[in-house]
Amino acid sequence: MALAPEIQNTINTWLTPAYDAQTQAAIREMQASGQDDALTDAFYRSLEFGTGGLRGVMGPGSNRMNRYTLGMATQGLCNYLLQSFPGQEIKVAIAHDSRNNSPEFAEIAAGIFSANGITVYLFEALRPTPELSFAIRELRCQSGCVITASHNPKEYNGYKVYWNDGSQVVAPHDTNIIIEVNKITSPSEVKFEADPSKIVRIGANVDAKYFAEAKKLSIDPAAIQRQHDLNIVYTPIHGSGITLVPGLLREFGFTNVNVVQAQATPDGNFPTVQSPNPEEKSAMQLALDQAQATNADIVLATDPDADRVGVGVKNNEGEWVLLNGNQTAAVLTNYLLSARHRAGTATPQDFIVYTIVTSEILGDIARQHQVKSYQTLTGFKYIAGLIRDLEGQEKYIGGGEESYGFLIGDFVRDKDAISACALVAEMAAVAKDRGRTLYQEMVEMYAHYGLYVEDLISLTKKGQRGAEEIQEMMASLRANPPQQIAGLKVVEIRDYKTGKIHNLSTGATTETGLESSNVLQFLTEDGSKISARPSGTEPKIKFYFSVKQPLKSVVDYDLAQRLGHDKIKAIIADMKLQ
Repeated sequence: MALAPEIQNTINTWLTPAYDAQTQAAIREMQASGQDDALTDAFYRSLEFGTGGLRGVMGPGSNRMNRYTLGMATQGLCNYLLQSFPGQEIKVAIAHDSRNNSPEFAEIAAGIFSANGITVYLFEALRPTPELSFAIRELRCQSGCVITASHNPKEYNGYKVYWNDGSQVVAPHDTNIIIEVNKITSPSEVKFEADPSKIVRIGANVDAKYFAEAKKLSIDPAAIQRQHDLNIVYTPIHGSGITLVPGLLREFGFTNVNVVQAQATPDGNFPTVQSPNPEEKSAMQLALDQAQATNADIVLATDPDADRVGVGVKNNEGEWVLLNGNQTAAVLTNYLLSARHRAGTATPQDFIVYTIVTSEILGDIARQHQVKSYQTLTGFKYIAGLIRDLEGQEKYIGGGEESYGFLIGDFVRDKDAISACALVAEMAAVAKDRGRTLYQEMVEMYAHYGLYVEDLISLTKKGQRGAEEIQEMMASLRANPPQQIAGLKVVEIRDYKTGKIHNLSTGATTETGLESSNVLQFLTEDGSKISARPSGTEPKIKFYFSVKQPLKSVVDYDLAQRLGHDKIKAIIADMKLQ
């Protein structure tokens, strides 16, 4: 089939001397072998800033992650920084994870910043995303970036951009950076020639400062001292967590940390997993096998850039089970608030945060402890923004999202699996000190607050047509919202794009109070919540399901779980989402 004229025009531009011979050769090879679909996907648009930066499949093309899309984005950021901080010495920090091309991309970005007269603090080797967030504030930078595609498959890489508070960029900076990036129409406008005198290598000195801050998060060091030999199995899933997690666990006082050696070496091909995502059981299997063989107490895992945490625990039958992101966020919140109360360190200014698609049990826990709770849009940049807005007035304790992200304390301003691993291990030590398991602590928590059962499905829609299908699904849900789902009457519709909440029982309309985001939520008469949200970083539309199930006693936990999952299956079937 013939390529669309605008796509062919873009391809022709990439076959000019502005692009290197290797890139041109790769494009000509695709042309010669008739890869029209691949060429269309690579060139039908420019790779755009999503939630704070770029993310895409690596390769040649305007819609791919490569030195040119990275370079033009970096030059646009440089131009915006020079406008935003006139007359100042501008400093940025750069980190990268274990992905293929990540070190090279980090060097390219550092070169462009330096060529624009900007001082660069470049980590000498791979480091976790949360340490980059920490370094920005520690080194008083105006901005920073990390080369990562988080937990995406190996074909992907990305570029997350941060502002001077250590948070991913938010309005107005995100849109203003995009404006500057879009002004750049050719790589010839990018200053690729590095100024080595402006590039400072960093590493162990920042690690030590991060450890010093993270150690302050420990609430019950005495319990750790008594249970220092807690048997911990940890996997970095071939990612950057290996640089900090074992070290922080040792700093906390744990002496029996066992790394999954087959996954200990950083490797962008992620050879032992299909996808380096701790949300998927297959990625955790080697750690679970090792835990089973060594009678471990807890399993911990981090994704390639170590901002998401995976947790495995033994149930009452001695079987290893994985906590989902909602469960991990709930037990951490419950521990932080309970332990601070017991230790006498709680204050009236304490608050927690969770996103609109995260379990409502976090709000229940906060109310029980007379602690304020706030909800934000999906994405940790919104949690970080709230921390920034309330700084000096209220005290941030912790916050999380269902997608395995949690942040304890505010010295980092992005989700942090490093500190989360340490606090989960501390929770397990405190439980063992009481002769209990972390699983038993979780079930007790649900027996107290009521059982929330959650699930998520992602429908992948690739390419140009896929993006259109996702838009059509959201438009259909808005035009014809369901009046009932799986026999349950819909009583409230929350449209975060329009900012309106419609109460179908009373007819009243109120405001969400949050900025616009393409999310729809349907609340049913029994308290179930169904959310539809296109991903900002992947070609997916995500549906989140949360149902509340009565749970009077811990002995009924397994049955209540099954009933909750049956209800979710009925909702999925009724909405035809299989």
